[in-house]
Amino acid sequence: MWQSLFKHREALLAGVIILMVAAIGSRVPSFVSPGNLVEMFNDTAILIILALGQMMVLLTKGIDLSMAANLALTGMIVALLNFHFPSIPVWALLVLATALGLVMGMINGLLVWKLGIPAIVVTLGTMSIYRGIIFLLSDGGWVNSHQMGVDFLGLPRTSLLGLPVLSWFAIAALLLVGYFLRFSRTGRALYTAGGNATAAYYTGINAGKMQFVSFCLSGALAGFCGYLWISPLCRRLR
Repeated sequence: MWQSLFKHREALLAGVIILMVAAIGSRVPSFVSPGNLVEMFNDTAILIILALGQMMVLLTKGIDLSMAANLALTGMIVALLNFHFPSIPVWALLVLATALGLVMGMINGLLVWKLGIPAIVVTLGTMSIYRGIIFLLSDGGWVNSHQMGVDFLGLPRTSLLGLPVLSWFAIAALLLVGYFLRFSRTGRALYTAGGNATAAYYTGINAGKMQFVSFCLSGALAGFCGYLWISPLCRRLR
């Protein structure tokens, strides 16, 4: 039984985390209280979604250094839109943020796939570009939390079945990405393209195209997190 357990890294990692939580909880009982566990999960929800995007890029032997800049740029854009056009519904801003992130991911993917530039070079460059665009759009200023709408700030913290919506977004992302990688043809192709590009070629899988797909997904998730990141942050500062 123990040998089969150690063969599964995910189970081993889960076991280590449980032991760590139990050890800390034995010293500080409030650490394992339901309220604190919910708050910790909610605080890491955005990191979970970003990690899923980065994981898919890593599966294809790439890396995306521009995810944080993508998140920051989409966050700034939706914040400015909410400030200047408060009548735009929150769901539309969320869709727009995801679409903008997807476009930025496509730029990374095309440069890596079509021009053959190493992913670390491409994303390091686009990271600087996206950061520069933020300063151009904001003119070096910022949007204060009191200038944003209540709905814009409140959605991620809205409670559903005892959990904030932000946590449910992370759970949904985990389930969807897990299903995509395990059961879809494209998801399995990401593993093949990263594991052995030559074997992937002979089985009809374009490794470069799979890298492009992974960057698109990474960018879309980063853009999605742009709104999720900016609204709870501003609400705390309000």
